[in-house]
Amino acid sequence: MGHSSSPSSGSGSHVKDGLIDLTAGTLGGVANVYAGQPLDTVKVKMQTFPSLYGNWRTCFTDTYKLDGIRGLYAGTVPALAANVAENAVLFTAYGYCQKVVAFAVGRSNTNEMTPVENAFSGSLAAIFAAAVLCPTELVKCKLQAQREVNPTGKQGLLSVCKDMKAQGIGSFFVGMTPTLAREVPGYFCFFGAYELCRYFFAGANGDKDNIGLLPTAVSGAVGGMALWTSIFPADVIKSRMQVTGEGSFLSILKDMIKKEGLTALYKGLTPTLIRTCSASSCLFITYEETKKILHKLLG
Repeated sequence: MGHSSSPSSGSGSHVKDGLIDLTAGTLGGVANVYAGQPLDTVKVKMQTFPSLYGNWRTCFTDTYKLDGIRGLYAGTVPALAANVAENAVLFTAYGYCQKVVAFAVGRSNTNEMTPVENAFSGSLAAIFAAAVLCPTELVKCKLQAQREVNPTGKQGLLSVCKDMKAQGIGSFFVGMTPTLAREVPGYFCFFGAYELCRYFFAGANGDKDNIGLLPTAVSGAVGGMALWTSIFPADVIKSRMQVTGEGSFLSILKDMIKKEGLTALYKGLTPTLIRTCSASSCLFITYEETKKILHKLLG
């Protein structure tokens, strides 16, 4: 991605590349949250309480009227924790997975990889990211939907975590199956679409690293939309599992299709696509520019 690296280069280079990916992914995660959190709150509410919110605009305005700007940014702390942890792990793992895939297919460096090879690298990296994402995103969903779940008493971050801890460590991993079902194919589409766009923007010279901010933003937006469109049903089921704490992946899927129809699996997709355009653009611009700066500084 940002910097060409040989899969057979020394261990010192691997460590440096890993630290750069870690830093760039962390900063990208912060940018991603602040750009997209209000519409993420709307998405979770629509997914979990479809009978309360007919469309995303109503959900947005009702939340703002009742809870103010703080309501739209509910769960920002765990969202930051989730996104920073996920993106730090995801992009660090992605860099290493690129090297593994490049070695496996006989590429001399990662910049020679095709979009499909990068997509496979993203899928592998997603497995590592899911392990840190599931617990933090679970807390975020509970905070975002607490007014609808318990109108009489609001809980803070610590009290939600305390309640979950009392139920055992397994309660932090409710929704792990749909998280994996979402992340692995989702990041295949995410990195595949992103790298495919960069490939086309690079043109004949093939220099994907210097296509400019606007093409990077567009590539990020396309990648984000590809991710969410492909995995949205799994995300809806995950949100319901995590907010209610009831049912398995398959039981919720069957129940939703039977009672609400297939369209229920795409409830909240519109605000998600609007959100991901700005959030994923900010994520990749921050990630790519941070990598460039750090590679110049560290040599």
